[in-house]
Amino acid sequence: MRRPLALMLGYGFAAGLPLPLSGFTFRQWLTHDGVSLIVIGLTANIGLSYTLKFLWSPVLDQMAPPFGLARFGRRRGWLLAIQPALSAACLLLACTDPARGAGASLAAAALVAFLSASQDIVVDAWRIETFEERAQGAALAAYVWGYRAALYLSGAGAIALASHVGWHLSLIAVALVTLSGTAVTLLAAEPSVRRAVQAVTGVAARMRVAVVEPFRDFLTRPGAWTILGFVALFKLGEAMAGVMTAPFYHHLGFEQAQVAAAVGPFGLTASIAGYALGGVLVARLGVGRALLATGLVQTAAMGMYVWLAYSAGKPFMLYATVMVENFAEGTADAAFLTYLSGLCSVAYTATQYALLSSIAAIGLRTIGGLSGFLVRAIGWEAFYTVALFAALPAMGLMLRLLHRFPPRPAPLPA
Repeated sequence: MRRPLALMLGYGFAAGLPLPLSGFTFRQWLTHDGVSLIVIGLTANIGLSYTLKFLWSPVLDQMAPPFGLARFGRRRGWLLAIQPALSAACLLLACTDPARGAGASLAAAALVAFLSASQDIVVDAWRIETFEERAQGAALAAYVWGYRAALYLSGAGAIALASHVGWHLSLIAVALVTLSGTAVTLLAAEPSVRRAVQAVTGVAARMRVAVVEPFRDFLTRPGAWTILGFVALFKLGEAMAGVMTAPFYHHLGFEQAQVAAAVGPFGLTASIAGYALGGVLVARLGVGRALLATGLVQTAAMGMYVWLAYSAGKPFMLYATVMVENFAEGTADAAFLTYLSGLCSVAYTATQYALLSSIAAIGLRTIGGLSGFLVRAIGWEAFYTVALFAALPAMGLMLRLLHRFPPRPAPLPA
C-alpha cells in the first residue's frame, strides 16, 4: 500500500502544478502587466475545460490510448499521451507576453487547462480503480498533500521567483517541473481491478456504452438531480471570491512578495492542517455529517474577505484571511471529495467522476467569470459580501440530501 500512496502523492503534485498557470498565478501575471479587471475576471472562463471535461471523459474511459501507448494499459497509456503535451503547453504559455497582447497568453492558458483537465480525468479514474473503498480516504489525503505542495510551487513559488528572474523564466521553470507527472506514470502500475468492457461494434453502440449508459446509471438513482444541484452550488461562493483575489490584493496595496508569502507557506500550512482535520471529522462523524460541518465552516470563512476589504491593506489581515480561508477549504474538500468518490459506479469511474467534478466547477467557470463586471459595478466590499451569501443555497440542498438521501459510509483515516 505504501508504494501506491507514494504514487498518489506524485499524481496529486502533477495535477496541482498546471492549475495556477491558468488561475491565480496567471491572473497575478496579468495584473502585474496592467491587464484590465474585466479581462482578468473573464480568465475564469478559460478553465471551462474543468467544467466540460465530462464531454470527452467517455473517450478516455472507453477508447484505447493512441500512438501505440495501449501497451502501458488504458489509464497509464492515456496519461503518457497527455502529460508530455501538457508540459509543452506550459512552456508555450511561458513564452507569451500579455503586456503586448493578452490573446496569445489566454489561448495558451486555455490549452494548459484543457490538457490539465484531461489529466485529472485519468488520474481520478486510476485512484478509484487502484484503491479499495476503505483506502480511498488515505489515497485522497496523499493526493491532496501532493496537490497543495504543487499549488505552493506554481503559485507562491512562481510569483516569488518572478520577482527575481521575471515571469518568463519563472514559468519556464514550472513547465519543466511538470515533467515529473510523466515520471510518476512510468513508475505506476495499471489498476489490477478492471471494469467489464462490453465488446460492441458500430457508432451507435459505442456511443451507448461510452456516453449514454454512464449518465443513465447516475441520473436514474434516487436524488440524482438534487445531488447535482448541491455539487454545482457547493463551491459557488468560494469561486466568486477566488477569481478576483489577485487584483483584490493589488487594490489593497500588497506587494508581490507579501502575496507570495501569504499564499505560500502560510496558505499551504493552513490547507494541510485543514485537510487533516477534515479527514478526522469524516472518520469520526461519517461523510454526511462531516460534509455539513465543514461546509458551514467554509461558508463562515468567506467573511474574512469582507473583513480584509475594510482593513486598509494591513499585512496581518492578509495572512489571517488566506490562512483561515485555506484551512476551511481544506476541511471541506476532505469531505466533499470523499462524497463525490462514493457516488461513482465502478463500471463508469472516469466518466461519472468527471461529470461530478465538472459540475462542481460550474460556478467558477461561469458566474466566477463575471466577477470583474460585478466588482466594477458595486465595489470590493459589496462584492465579497455577495460572495459570502452565494454560499448559502448549497447549505439548504445539503440538509435535504442528508435527510432524504444520506451517503453511504466511506471512512477517511486520520
